[in-house]
Amino acid sequence: MISKAGLAVLDALRTGREATPEELATETGYSREHLYDVLDELLAGGMLTETRGSSNQRRVRIAEHPVAEAYRTLQSEFSHVDWTELLSPATLRVCWYLDRPRYIADIADRLGITRQGVHSALSPLKHRALLSRSDPKYALHDEVSPLLAFAQAAVEHEHRARVREIAPSATIAWCDPKRALVRLQTDEDTDALQAAPDWEMTGLGRFAAYGLQFFLAGEPPFWYAPDEELTPAEVVCHTLLLDSGSRRVSYSMLLIEAEDIDQETLVETARWYDLESTMKALYRPLRGDFDRTDDLPVILPKKDEYMALKEQYGVS
Repeated sequence: MISKAGLAVLDALRTGREATPEELATETGYSREHLYDVLDELLAGGMLTETRGSSNQRRVRIAEHPVAEAYRTLQSEFSHVDWTELLSPATLRVCWYLDRPRYIADIADRLGITRQGVHSALSPLKHRALLSRSDPKYALHDEVSPLLAFAQAAVEHEHRARVREIAPSATIAWCDPKRALVRLQTDEDTDALQAAPDWEMTGLGRFAAYGLQFFLAGEPPFWYAPDEELTPAEVVCHTLLLDSGSRRVSYSMLLIEAEDIDQETLVETARWYDLESTMKALYRPLRGDFDRTDDLPVILPKKDEYMALKEQYGVS
């Protein structure tokens, strides 16, 4: 996650100018040694470009990059705010969840930190009246949507940089500050992530672990969530997040039945993916109601087709 020092560098270069590390150290107040480390990180992340002047002097400027562009937008729309003071990595991670009113306890649980940690991260935003509060929930004010966009860009960049060190073809299908779902384009990258710690195959490629073997077109998706168990409920959500076609709906229903996933557990998991209504719809045919209506978020299978599929895969 981009640091306060990194933001200070982007702030100093916001006009598109070039600068040396020595100039940036003077302007930002950080030591030259620390600035070199910060510049190396920003260069590696693609947020800066570098040229060499006389005597091989380093000169850097902002590159065209989603994080840099999102920060530029935030600066231009709120030029009166010192974002380098307000935004720590912890605050940016918490901001990711503030697209809608959220309970502090829910944010703390998702981030794996204490409630006090969330309050501390939010404190700078509270003092600047950037939060909308509907007791006991918090969200960002609609007018500071550029802050949400910047937090989302920073989080996605962090995951993209991590996975592409292992699998260069990877793209982010979904992420939050601690988790990422990625697609791959090559079998070499599939092999690399299979061998990498903290990455697990998910989606339809994971069904074989539950005794359901399906043909998989293309490379399987992978899931990053260190120190967390990949549950069948998560696998169902990943499957339908990536493809909500009728066949995937039927396969997901098979997994729900095979693993006896209760509706409350699945819907609770699905709310982080905005799939609550989809998961609720899946339980209608599982309770015997195969009627199709226009208001459903997915196309449910016909009864005879689904029962034949159950028999084929031995799901009782």
